Amino acid sequence: MTNKPLSSEEITELTVGLNRLARNLWWTWDQGAQEIFQELSPRGWQNLYHNAVAILHELSDYELRVRLQDPGLAAKVRTVLRAFDAYMQEKDTWSSRNHPQKKGHPIAYFSAEFGFHETLPIAAGGLGMLAGDHTKSASDLGLGFVGISLFYREGYFQQAIDANNWQTEYYTQLNPKNLPMEPVLNARGEPLVCSVEIGVTQVTFQAWRVNVGRVSVYLLDMNRPENEQHFRDLTLRVYGGDSTTRIMQEVLLGIGGVRLLRQLGLQPCVFHMNEGHAAFLTLELVREKLASGKSYQDALNATRQECIFTTHTPVEAGHDRFSPELMEYAMHRFRSQLPIPFTELMKLGRVNPASETEPFCMTVLALKLSRAANAVSELHGQVSRQMWQCLYPGKTVEQVPIGHITNGIHLQGWMKGTVRRFWHARLSGEGARHAGRISGSDWEKAINTPEFWASVEDPAFISDEELWALRYRLRRELIEFARRRLLIQRQRLTQGDFIAFDALLDPDALTIGFARRFATYKRAPLIFQQMENIVRLTREKARPVQFVFAGKAHPRDDEGKRFIQHIIHLSKYSDLQGHLVFLENYDVHVARQMVSGCDVWLNTPRRPLEASGTSGMKAGCHGCLNFSILDGWWREGYDGTNGFAIGEDSHSESIDEQDRIDSANLFKTLTEQVVPLFFMRDADGIPRQWIHRIRRAMSTLVPQFTTDRMVREYAEKYYHTK
Repeated sequence: MTNKPLSSEEITELTVGLNRLARNLWWTWDQGAQEIFQELSPRGWQNLYHNAVAILHELSDYELRVRLQDPGLAAKVRTVLRAFDAYMQEKDTWSSRNHPQKKGHPIAYFSAEFGFHETLPIAAGGLGMLAGDHTKSASDLGLGFVGISLFYREGYFQQAIDANNWQTEYYTQLNPKNLPMEPVLNARGEPLVCSVEIGVTQVTFQAWRVNVGRVSVYLLDMNRPENEQHFRDLTLRVYGGDSTTRIMQEVLLGIGGVRLLRQLGLQPCVFHMNEGHAAFLTLELVREKLASGKSYQDALNATRQECIFTTHTPVEAGHDRFSPELMEYAMHRFRSQLPIPFTELMKLGRVNPASETEPFCMTVLALKLSRAANAVSELHGQVSRQMWQCLYPGKTVEQVPIGHITNGIHLQGWMKGTVRRFWHARLSGEGARHAGRISGSDWEKAINTPEFWASVEDPAFISDEELWALRYRLRRELIEFARRRLLIQRQRLTQGDFIAFDALLDPDALTIGFARRFATYKRAPLIFQQMENIVRLTREKARPVQFVFAGKAHPRDDEGKRFIQHIIHLSKYSDLQGHLVFLENYDVHVARQMVSGCDVWLNTPRRPLEASGTSGMKAGCHGCLNFSILDGWWREGYDGTNGFAIGEDSHSESIDEQDRIDSANLFKTLTEQVVPLFFMRDADGIPRQWIHRIRRAMSTLVPQFTTDRMVREYAEKYYHTK
């Protein structure tokens, strides 16, 4: 019996649905949706940063309609669209049951960067990735939630390594038409235009909407023809330019963001500042209240009740500070709308209000005008309370009102397709009987629950052999990905580096990964301080070890660039050649390959400078074990059975001494615990004790360090309103 061809109306319904789906980032955490776009153009999917909108532009309308006459493809599309519609229309959400909100009164989440997916590269690092994952979980939980950021039309820089192994930067123009975003329009169907005062000028901006499941994130854009070029370029690059550019970007983000929300008819119940970059929003809220007739003190008090603040920075230099002269210049026209002396405004950003020379600190402003503040891990909370005790005279460090909510990750967004399919297959088959009430049809809802991951400790649910086969497949996928990337890197250079890429890296070797921003405090080269010993480790034929590195240094961080140069030099010209590789242009896609394919995730920050860290959280669901300094989240997650710790829960106050001790502890743990355990195989060739640690990591870490848990904590602790 042949399948009946689809009618023109049915085809139209599917094509309209696919176009609607492509413009909602829900597809970035739905495996079935991604597989459809990949099937439509496998090469395009690979070359266009896995961009669903760009894929649909690759196909003519005629080709798409013809392709949808394939019954198999049409069935897949229908299934995914049904799941998408059910998600978007769901009423019985966690928020509806536990945190009901009035319509039109969302939580407004301001962040200078959002990291959603490699398709939209407008994040510089962990702060942006956290913001993106926070948003996805807010959608999953059904929170009334809206995001505010900037549309950087050249995004964050692309990294290339030159013939001298030095990082170089280049930028590519982002075309909104090819991105999962849409212009915000007024009632006449024209771009909605708002204005903000910067310096002595009133400048205009428009906005783009990014649909993230049930949540909208608005990206402010100054690239309008009526603006002078230097104002148009304020939204050119993430953290681009000098302090003058930075303060102007932050005026747009904070003040402009509030004004956009008002134009959209939204009255947020909470304004959540993700770092101090958005703290100028408090001044706009004060201005509104003064204009409505409130006294200055009442306006400050009312603004405090609306705002909460999350700090991510454990070092003084990481907090934005602006000179009085720069504040006078940037706020010149705006402050004329505040019926208070400029000196009073400056006091809001100073630790010592009486000082006339102290710079204006955005974190101080945020702390003074928020009803609640939090750090992003327990240790970071201790550091933050000590750092900002000066703002709270008469209080002990313990009494400083800065709490903590430890960061997490959006689990479904980071879980690689291979692993998604692995779990789904087990829960749809024999394993379902051992997983209790969890079945293949609802496993994505259960994926954040402790019960799901507790079942992984049961060998009757998943055998050691199956887990080890999964680890081998993921390691093979990483190695083949690395070989392709390294071949492309080589082809760009004028000189060869004498490496046979098809034979590079060993699928049987213990694979240690390190990938993050190359800030110097993260100490990327620490493991190579004992170079001779490390070389000896990699050369053991019976127990081979290899390293995969990736990461970007800030364009103005020459010391971080020297770290990259040093590691690449070792990969090409030292005895580590063939056992160490550096993958350039680190992004979300590279991160996903590495946290899934590596056996060990190395993290060596100089404690206590890692506020939280999230890259290691992404490793657990893939069976990759953490090997880290007890800083940030790992200090809370490590229990002695679920990974490896470098050193003790303490640190020396001397940097040189700390580096020396950490280097020694790193090598000691690597050689006495990590390597022996990985290669301790039984008669069947299975490393039972290693796999036991994988099971423990999955059951104890994965459900705890998610943004699902994190956002629930924000809702319960900070988002509630009286």
